[in-house]
Amino acid sequence: MEEQNQAISFTAYQKFAVFILAITQFTVILDFMVMSPLGDILMKSLELKPARFGLVVSAYAFSAGISGLLTAGFADKFDRKKLLLFFYIGFIGGTILCGLVNSYPLLVAARIITGLFGGVIGSISMAIVADLFMLQQRGRVMGFIQMGFGASQILGIPIGLYLANAWGWHAPFLWVAGMAALIAALIAVKLKPINEHLAVQQNKSAFIHLIHTIRKKEYRIGFTATALLSIGGFMMMPFGSAFAINNLKITQEELPIIFMIAGLSTLIIMPLIGKLSDKIDKFRIFVYASVWTIVMVAIYTNLGETPLLLVALFNVLMMMGVMSRMVPSTALVTSIPGMQDRGAFMSINSSLQQIAGGIAAAFAGTIVVQKDKFSPLEHYDTLGFIIIAITFITIFLLYRVSKLIKKNTKENIQNIPVAHEI
Repeated sequence: MEEQNQAISFTAYQKFAVFILAITQFTVILDFMVMSPLGDILMKSLELKPARFGLVVSAYAFSAGISGLLTAGFADKFDRKKLLLFFYIGFIGGTILCGLVNSYPLLVAARIITGLFGGVIGSISMAIVADLFMLQQRGRVMGFIQMGFGASQILGIPIGLYLANAWGWHAPFLWVAGMAALIAALIAVKLKPINEHLAVQQNKSAFIHLIHTIRKKEYRIGFTATALLSIGGFMMMPFGSAFAINNLKITQEELPIIFMIAGLSTLIIMPLIGKLSDKIDKFRIFVYASVWTIVMVAIYTNLGETPLLLVALFNVLMMMGVMSRMVPSTALVTSIPGMQDRGAFMSINSSLQQIAGGIAAAFAGTIVVQKDKFSPLEHYDTLGFIIIAITFITIFLLYRVSKLIKKNTKENIQNIPVAHEI
C-alpha cells in the first residue's frame, strides 16, 4: 500500500522546535564529524597508528552506547526538555576537556566523557520529534534536522580545519563548546516543557520499563536495522581524510574544499528527500538510495591518485546516497514505538547504533594498514566490500519495518470508533 499523504504545515512553534533540534544536532554531529578531517593531523601529531586512532573514535561511540542503555529506563520518566538540557550541558563540558588535553590517553578519556552525554542527545531529539510531529510531517522534520550533517561539513569542518591549522587541533573543540553554550541558553529560555508522555506511563520501575521495551519483537527489528545502518559510516568516516590525503593525493589545504562541497550538496538534497519521503513510500526511497550508495562506495574505495574535482564529485555522489538513506529510515524507525515507550526506544536504538558503530570503527582500524604516517592506506577497499554486504541486509530489515508500520496504521484506522448519537 502506497503512502498517500497530504502535506501538513508546521505551526510557528513547531518551526522553532525544528530549528532548535537541528542546531543542537549540528553541534553534536560537528563534535563527532570533526574527528574525520582532524584524523590525519592527530595521527601525525600524536604519532598514532590507524588502530589507535580507530579507538579514539570508538571510545566516544562505546561510551555513548553504554550511556544510552543506562538512561533508557529513565528516558520516559522526565520532561524531555530537562533531559535534553542536562545531557547537552554535560556534552559541552566533555568537549571543553577535548580542547584542553595533550596526550593520547587523556584524549581517549575526554572522548569517553563527551560520548556519555553527547550520545544520548540524538535519541532525546528523536523522541521530541515523535511527540511534536505527526508521521506525515516527520520526513520534512528529519530532512531539516539531518541538514545539521551538511551544515557541519559546509561551515563547521572547514572552519574547524582552519582553526586546527592556525592554532592546533584543540581549537575546533573549544569553538564547538562555545557555540553549544549559546544554544543551551536558547533551549533553557525558549523551549516549552515536553511532558505529555508522563500521563501514559505504565511501568513505575525504570528497569522494568527497559526490559518491557526490549522484549517487544517489533522494536527489536527497528533496533537491528538502525545498528546495521550505522556500521557503514563508522567504518569509512574515521579514515576518510587519511585516505584522501595519502591515497587520493589531496593536500591538507584542499581537504576543506572537499568537505564544503559535499556538505553544500546535502543542504540541497536533505529538504528534497524529506519532502519526497512525506509524499512517496519511504521504503522505496530507501531502496533507491541504498543501490546508489552501493555503486558509489564500490567506486570510491577503489580509487587511486585522483584530481581534486573528481574527488569532490565522487564525494557529493556518495553523500547523496548515504544521506538519502538516513531520512526515510529514521522517519520509519521513529514511527515504531508507542508514546509511552518512545524515550526508552530511542535511547536503546541510539545506544545500539553507537555500540555497533564503535565496534565498526575499531574493526576498521584492524583492517586498514599504514606502514608509516606518510604512506598510503592499505585495504580501504575491503571496508567498501563489507559495507556493500551490510547494505543488502539493511534493505531487508527496513522492508520488515515498513511492512510493520503499514500494518499498525491500518489497524489503528480500523479501531477508530465511529461517532453516533446517544
